[in-house]
Amino acid sequence: MQTTFTIPTRGQGLYDFTDQVAAWATGTGLLTLFIRHTSASLLIQENADPEVQSDLLHYLARLVPPATDPAMSYLTHTYEGPDDMPAHIKAALLPVSLSIPVTAGHLALGTWQGIYLFEHRNAPHSRQVAAHLG
Repeated sequence: MQTTFTIPTRGQGLYDFTDQVAAWATGTGLLTLFIRHTSASLLIQENADPEVQSDLLHYLARLVPPATDPAMSYLTHTYEGPDDMPAHIKAALLPVSLSIPVTAGHLALGTWQGIYLFEHRNAPHSRQVAAHLG
């Protein structure tokens, strides 16, 4: 089984799409998710406390600031905006694919785990995540 999930974003942040995946993954096997973009990532992360997502967003902003930050003056790929190359760096540091076991239509996630698209750009986007259950 294969499908593509479309996740609209409103700018930088984590977007939970666990329910969409769970509704689709009705069989048994290994689910692979792959984001089809170079400036966003996929994460399995805590879904109980929104402060976790906020802290992750702020940590990565400190780790990889915008291209306008003096610490990033070495960047040469800057013509698509100050968030573009930092978004590529974040996507290089974080996963772009996930593997999740599925048993009898149930994702084998832990109690507090959710599946997130991590948007690294400031502007809204429509992101595509390819899914394969085999």
